[in-house]
Amino acid sequence: MKPDIFKKVVDVARKQGPLTAYQAVKGRLNKPEPLGYSCAGIVMEASEGTGFKPGDRVAWQGSLYAHHSDVDFIPSQLTVRVPDNVDLKDAAYTTLGSIAMQGVRNSEVRIGETVVVIGLGLIGLLTVQILKAAGCRVFGIDIDENKVEIAKSMGMDAGAPRKHPGVEEQVLAFTDRNGADSVIITAATTSPDPLDLAGRIARKRARVVLVGVVGMEIPRDEFYLKEIEFVISCSYGPGRYDNEYEEMGHDYPIGYVRWTERRNMEAFLDLLSQKKIDLEKISTHEFPINEASKAYDIVQGNINENYLGIVLLYDRKKDLENKVIIKKGVPKTKGEIGIGMVGAGAFATSVLLASLKKIQGVRLVGLSAASGISSRSAAETYGFEYATTDYKKLLKDKNIDALVVATRNSLHAPIVKEAMESDKHVFVEKPLAISMEELEMLEKTHREHPGSIVQVGFNRRYAPITNNVKHLLKNRQGPLMMMYRVNAEHLPDNHWVYEDREGGSRFITELCHFIDFCKFLAGSEIKEHHFFTVEHPSLNRKRSLENTIMSMRFKDGSTAAIVYNTMADPGTSKEYIEIYSENSMIKITDFRMMEISQNGNTKTYKDRLRTEKGHKEELDEFVNNIKNGVDLFDDWVETTRITLVK
Repeated sequence: MKPDIFKKVVDVARKQGPLTAYQAVKGRLNKPEPLGYSCAGIVMEASEGTGFKPGDRVAWQGSLYAHHSDVDFIPSQLTVRVPDNVDLKDAAYTTLGSIAMQGVRNSEVRIGETVVVIGLGLIGLLTVQILKAAGCRVFGIDIDENKVEIAKSMGMDAGAPRKHPGVEEQVLAFTDRNGADSVIITAATTSPDPLDLAGRIARKRARVVLVGVVGMEIPRDEFYLKEIEFVISCSYGPGRYDNEYEEMGHDYPIGYVRWTERRNMEAFLDLLSQKKIDLEKISTHEFPINEASKAYDIVQGNINENYLGIVLLYDRKKDLENKVIIKKGVPKTKGEIGIGMVGAGAFATSVLLASLKKIQGVRLVGLSAASGISSRSAAETYGFEYATTDYKKLLKDKNIDALVVATRNSLHAPIVKEAMESDKHVFVEKPLAISMEELEMLEKTHREHPGSIVQVGFNRRYAPITNNVKHLLKNRQGPLMMMYRVNAEHLPDNHWVYEDREGGSRFITELCHFIDFCKFLAGSEIKEHHFFTVEHPSLNRKRSLENTIMSMRFKDGSTAAIVYNTMADPGTSKEYIEIYSENSMIKITDFRMMEISQNGNTKTYKDRLRTEKGHKEELDEFVNNIKNGVDLFDDWVETTRITLVK
């Protein structure tokens, strides 16, 4: 296990209890991960504005999208057209070609320069051919003498196996005793030998580019005396790991960033079209997808065959169905509520579905997720009748009475609207909406379809500890004072929650939870509220919003202060609450421990195994509300509106 991930598990176990940590880990381990990151095929459907149409021959990349499956859903920025004279089997190498292309670009080579490529595997052989197309002289080194010979047959000028005692002398002779202008390392080893060798064979002020993964003990003396520049090449090129570029489609201006990952893909395909790259000797095997296990047996060494590139082939003529029957449905019993689930992420599966499975009187009918493998796996694990990648099938299913929506924020309001229009009840994870326009749209739709029960996932009001507090305060005559401190996890800047169209902000996404909790305990409408955010030149608007103090006054005279921050020590408790009322003080820590002080006496209650935040209880309440016709839609709207008016 990776140390950073292990630390997170330990932290969760310490703060929220070992059972909570176990359930979270189990949920992630049970989720299958799709394989693949380099594909080519035919467009089936395309959104408007993407520049693609059905029938286009394309290549696409990305570990989140280019999967070994019959159908992939891909952002347009990670997709390029394949020239007519390029076979799709060759175009399937485009991702690997763009990795090699970016390594060459980082070497900043010029026509006539000498370059040494260390590691002549798949990417190394592509690198050799790209360098030759760029007018360079190339010397290759690999531990496998056979790969050196393959590279020579592809046009490499010279080469030698690493074990050859005179390899350094051969490089010096090849470079007229000047040393290499550039060294590109495409090897994979834990040994630092490739870097050691690169330092010895490079000329003064040369550039060493690491494309592969090797031991990182850089020989300082060699690099220092020669003033060698060392560069680690990042995957496919500029745009990689940038959510704004890859998912949101915000291209980099060509005048400022000439070669992005997409343009690298196009450049590689152009070389294929011009016959400047030969994949005949690189593609050593082809298998139909139903024999893919043989390919993995070769890679894992279970079948003793030399290999370089392995292509998996799909039958494009077979009929594809985006609905998979898991088990045959049974006639619906009286009073039973059919449930359709939209979303199969970690939270949806390990928390919501695990809770739904325990509720009596519900029938798990259909589950939809963007990924086919996620949809089917979750449907099989939790006992749904069918899985699909099209949530509209759930809307049309007469056996489904209610939807549970656990997608990214941007889909919440649109799916809730469609559910109400389809006369379905709907439970949606917070937030209900990420803009005032969306909220007003939902209010209008709810007025037109008042029979649809809508519930938002404000689970903390349903937590067992919350109900205990509510019971303790049921006879109070005076107002409450509440302080709710949230020590939130610091997220990377490129997290989807910060994208206006995708997540809105953490302010919108999470603050609604704590507003609802305070409003529930007060049992009164909010009279006024104010926000104060941390302001500093080092913080952008969204970082300021996630470090906020909010004050609220309720109509019954109660007050509340919410301190939401990402600045504190992550080792401390995530949520801490103090409630004051009539000679009483109640402290809640992470919904796992409660301390009650009344009239000079203090009692402490703690669940040592888990944190109970009310997820099952809120779903129980949703089912009961459907049966009893109870709808708190206006309550959810009031809370949501507060986070949208800042």
